[in-house]
Amino acid sequence: MTDAQRSQSSELPLAGLAVIELHAIGPVPFAGQLLRSLGAEVVRVSPPDDPGLGVAMRPEHDVLNAGKTTLHLNLKDPDGLEALHARLARADLLIEGFRPGVLERLGLAPDTLAARHPRLVIGRLSGWGSTGPLAPRAGHDINYLAMAGVLNAVGTAGQPLPPLNLVADFGGGAMHLLVGVLARLVRRGIDGRGGVVETSILAGTVGLTGMFYGLLAGAAWNLGREANLLDGARPFYRVYRCADDRFVAVGALEPKFWRQLLELLGLDGEIDPADQYREASWPATAERLARRFGERSRDEWAALAEPVDACLSPVLDFLEAARHPHNLANRLYRAEPFPQPGAVLDFAPDR
Repeated sequence: MTDAQRSQSSELPLAGLAVIELHAIGPVPFAGQLLRSLGAEVVRVSPPDDPGLGVAMRPEHDVLNAGKTTLHLNLKDPDGLEALHARLARADLLIEGFRPGVLERLGLAPDTLAARHPRLVIGRLSGWGSTGPLAPRAGHDINYLAMAGVLNAVGTAGQPLPPLNLVADFGGGAMHLLVGVLARLVRRGIDGRGGVVETSILAGTVGLTGMFYGLLAGAAWNLGREANLLDGARPFYRVYRCADDRFVAVGALEPKFWRQLLELLGLDGEIDPADQYREASWPATAERLARRFGERSRDEWAALAEPVDACLSPVLDFLEAARHPHNLANRLYRAEPFPQPGAVLDFAPDR
């Protein structure tokens, strides 16, 4: 690390915070990586026989664990456990993603940790939660989405489709864990005591769905797919295929944006903007938009839309997103050692 990088790192809001991350995959390493990007020092504790990432990923491509210090300890061995306690004595935060009861069986129950390390904040993230018949069971993002009602709402009319592992693992589990531990750290700054924060990937996913229960209660949402305002049923909020077999995304929900989109497409004299929310008009409108978008390439439409508020965007793949001029202007990606997301929070000094 250069002097400039050290200086920049020391200005980050979590500089000086020591985090111990017990070995896990998915949301806990993601949470640890976000803490590290905010300036925390993160030590990842893995078993001596850590199988690594397998054939799916080379270690140098493991973005979620880049920059962390790796410590190999056998926590089932007294010496390994004492070595962990030595680290915890200097740590501010411990995060773990074991199934319920595993931490207790290792002799690291929260009460035990609190007695020995009273300022330690402990963040616990299980899959299914600490109680209930599924608590000891294995699961992955797609399973938690299914049980939270989310998977049934995503996809085509004929079949649910998993939206990668972005929703349950990262959006639900990791983000709720981070909110909890950061809040607990703020509280520790007031009363000087550590504490335990516990959530689950399932709970975090359910926590993302509140708006839809409100819409259901107000008879503004139904349980079908491609049958609602935000799931592709409306011609002004869906994806369209272009002449080059690539796609554009249209999100012109508000009338003023819908009018601009129709003007952009040259359809303002053919489609009445006042009919935007008239359901009987939707099939013909969607068919007409589909034919119009099929007359030009994705990038031609994107270039036309860039200077106006038509809420039209090109559907980019991962590598295209990493090269897009707007994303680069906002420093959302870095190119070395390979294209990957960069820092998403800017803590530059006051200007």
